[in-house]
Amino acid sequence: MVRHGPGFARPGRDRVAEEFPVALVFNGVSHAVMMTTPRDLEAFAVGFALTEGIVGAAADIFDVELAMHESGAEVQLSIAQEAFMSLKQRRRTLAGRTGCGVCGLESLELLDLVPAPLAPVPGRAVIRPEAVWRAARDMPARQPLMRETGGVHAAAWCAPDGGVLHVMEDVGRHNALDKLIGHLALRRADLRHGFVFMSSRASYELVRKAARMQIPALATISAPTSLAIGIARQAGMRLFSFCRDESLSEFAGEALAHDC
Repeated sequence: MVRHGPGFARPGRDRVAEEFPVALVFNGVSHAVMMTTPRDLEAFAVGFALTEGIVGAAADIFDVELAMHESGAEVQLSIAQEAFMSLKQRRRTLAGRTGCGVCGLESLELLDLVPAPLAPVPGRAVIRPEAVWRAARDMPARQPLMRETGGVHAAAWCAPDGGVLHVMEDVGRHNALDKLIGHLALRRADLRHGFVFMSSRASYELVRKAARMQIPALATISAPTSLAIGIARQAGMRLFSFCRDESLSEFAGEALAHDC
């Protein structure tokens, strides 16, 4: 690359984030090709299967095999037959729906935008603003790819007091969240006790994925979208955004007495 400045141009070297195609294959049938950062791909595949509702639990995934190729990667997952039959039915339903994006009520239902309300958890810890601020302060030190490239997102799993326990990075914010959830699921972590902090805006797919996994709270550095707020409220999740410099905005959750 060439670095330009006032009155100069000189050659230089820089680290850039990798973007790599990864095919997700369930019981021998290719389901999706995703563009990801080529690391933690087994965790990514497990998280994707869970957050997209392909399987109902990590126990429905019997085996995960990763094959790296020069031009991409392939992750083969063996899943329970019931889950695979449901996936095949979903693929048949979606066949032929092209060119119109979200086409009314039927397509919205197929997208599964409305999550089930979070199940009550005995003894669930209250997530206080101080915990979110702690996570916001501590997460940058756990983002090596971001420091090297400046071009990736991070998803962190945090204890109720804000302690950052696990961090995953990827060029895609939803991929980072899938990697984090897959990583936690493989370790049989209880996702109902803690919260996710993300270095991104709060988009609907992030809230939907978190709600599907019964995660009680999502915090993001940047703004939420209207659909993200709506889904969080329907699911009974807490949604914190603009989390920085010891300030935040809560758009869904226990502290709201009226609409934002």
